Amino acid sequence: MISTKPYLVRAIYEWCVDQGFVPYLTVAVDARTRVPREHVKDGQITLNIGPDASHQLMLGNDDITFQARFNGAAFPVVVPVDAVAAIFARENGLGMSFDVSPGTAPAAEEPAEPPEPETPPPEKPRSHLTRVK
Repeated sequence: MISTKPYLVRAIYEWCVDQGFVPYLTVAVDARTRVPREHVKDGQITLNIGPDASHQLMLGNDDITFQARFNGAAFPVVVPVDAVAAIFARENGLGMSFDVSPGTAPAAEEPAEPPEPETPPPEKPRSHLTRVK
C-alpha cells in the first residue's frame, strides 16, 4: 500500500501556494538524498520549494525533485519522500511534521563522500562602465 505521506506533502504545498505563503521542506539527509552537503546541519536541511525558488518541481510518490540555486549555482535536488521530516509555511510555521522512516539515517552516520577539490572563485571581469562625476 502506498504511504499517505506524499499526498499530505502535496496537499500542504498546494495550501501554502494558494494562501500566498512560501512552502519549506525539512529533510533528514542520508546517502539517497541529493542536496548540497555544505548546507546540511545536524543531518537535516530545510529547503524553500516555493514557485519562485524552485524550478521543475515534481512532488512524486517516491521522490521530490527540483532544480534550485545555492550560492548562485544551479543544483538538481532529489529528496526521497520517506526522508521528509516536515513541510510548513515560512510566514506562520503552519504545516505538518512526519516521522522519518527507520531506513533513513542522518548524513553523519553515512560514510563520508570524498570532498570536492576547492577551486577559487573566478575573478569578476571589470566593468566597461566608468564613473562620471
